[in-house]
Amino acid sequence: MLLFVPMIVEPHPQTRIHIVMLAWLHQGVYGKMTEIARYYQISRTFLYQLLFVANLQLETLFSDENRLAQVDPRSLEPLILLLRLEGKCSLPSMASILQALEYHPQSVGYLSQFFQRYGQSVPSTLSTASPKFVFYLSDEIFAIQTPILVTIDAHSTAILKIELASDRSAETWRAHFATLEDHHFCCLGMASDRGLGLIAGYQAAVETALWVCDYFHEFRGLFNLLHRWERKAYAALRKEYEAAGKFDQAQNESQLEKRLRQYEEAWQACEQAIARFDQLALLLQLLRETLQVCSPEGRLRKVEDVRSELTLLFTMMEALDRAPLTHTLKPIREHIDDILVPFEQVEVIHAQLRAVVPPQALDMLVLAWHHDHFLYQSPSRQKRYHQREREEWLAFAEGLLDDEFEPLKALVFDRLDSIIRASSLVEMVNSLLRPYLHSCKGQITQETLNLIMFYHNHRRYKSGKRKGQAPLELLTGKPLQAQWWELLIQQVKKEADAKDHADLPSKPSLQRTDEPTRSPDQTMWEHTDASENDLRLADSKAA
Repeated sequence: MLLFVPMIVEPHPQTRIHIVMLAWLHQGVYGKMTEIARYYQISRTFLYQLLFVANLQLETLFSDENRLAQVDPRSLEPLILLLRLEGKCSLPSMASILQALEYHPQSVGYLSQFFQRYGQSVPSTLSTASPKFVFYLSDEIFAIQTPILVTIDAHSTAILKIELASDRSAETWRAHFATLEDHHFCCLGMASDRGLGLIAGYQAAVETALWVCDYFHEFRGLFNLLHRWERKAYAALRKEYEAAGKFDQAQNESQLEKRLRQYEEAWQACEQAIARFDQLALLLQLLRETLQVCSPEGRLRKVEDVRSELTLLFTMMEALDRAPLTHTLKPIREHIDDILVPFEQVEVIHAQLRAVVPPQALDMLVLAWHHDHFLYQSPSRQKRYHQREREEWLAFAEGLLDDEFEPLKALVFDRLDSIIRASSLVEMVNSLLRPYLHSCKGQITQETLNLIMFYHNHRRYKSGKRKGQAPLELLTGKPLQAQWWELLIQQVKKEADAKDHADLPSKPSLQRTDEPTRSPDQTMWEHTDASENDLRLADSKAA
């Protein structure tokens, strides 16, 4: 028995428009959708798909033009990156901002996936094509209980590597420095605190390890003691004031004598507390001056001279109050050789400069560098003083050197800038990370750290002696061609294009050359019609 299978003819586009019009006119009328589907030999599912697509097209066509421009996720990328990295907004805050501005998409989940994708597209370690000699500043920062290992270049302040580690052992730090070496960074030395794993890992990774202790951590105990003595001085002053008030309120002679003795005791204790604080503050100020590279006369300091001055200062400090100061100074005395390491570099540099620069002009250039060094670290009034002194000493040196002034000045400033005495610059990265750690409640990911590293290395400083320059520009000597968010978007796009290219088959599939080109909409409709035809053909065979 032969079955008659009706031939299915693809509806003309005008016929489809007519079908949609009929469906619109008869929405809500019982049985009309089934009648239209049977008349045109289509399924009700396909009919509702036509209605949905037509509604979507009309909504897009007649919607607000500004809203249409905001629907494109690519136009949101700079805003999202600026809010997160420049504005340091948390993801919920960003979602609220986007919702208030009627941007789409705006969910926290979308933002989280967005930053994860961007963070995966940028590295956690910088790379150079040729060997680059740098001086490491390394530190450990904690996100709740998880350590973040970070290393920056001392001169450019560029973050060379940042990683979320499982621990801060010597082996972890050794692998950290070995990765930097694999990326063509050659270590001249490192400045850091006295972290056991950090120092041991550095010494294991770098054979000729020059290590400079951080002055802030070395002398922090002395300055903490100064703050305690300051509070005690204010407390003694308050007790003296109270004793004087009680003396004024005495009613008889016995009370006067008793309260006079109490006032004299309070006054004597106050004088001792203030004198002790003032003397320690003066000695610490002399300590700061002793640790400067050059003397007030412009002479670069020698190791033995600094050692003798420090020893004398420590002895004078112990005379103020032997018990607490002896305990505080004991580790400093044991580490005095480490404290003097930068001055060994000073002696070598001084000998090199004396062979090129006349002695008198060298002293003037050293003084000019000294005031230039403090110019960006001082308050306004002191800033003007250092600026005036720098210009005067430079003018004197120029009068002695004539045509050789500019190259010799650049040589002296460059060599003195290479002396590293502390790792305090790495604390800048700590202050950079802290707002992001607070916004995510310590639950930070490696992808977020990668983004922060990219942002820091490519953003331009707004003030200071590095104003207008990005850390990566200072490291490589090459100017950046765009803003950091534009470079980040380009980097992510490049990674996505490379991934898509890698996913393509090695050989393209064969296609007929005579096949006409079809639009995506037409292809979608043809697939839908084919599915409908297959279903009707199966129903006919089953019948």
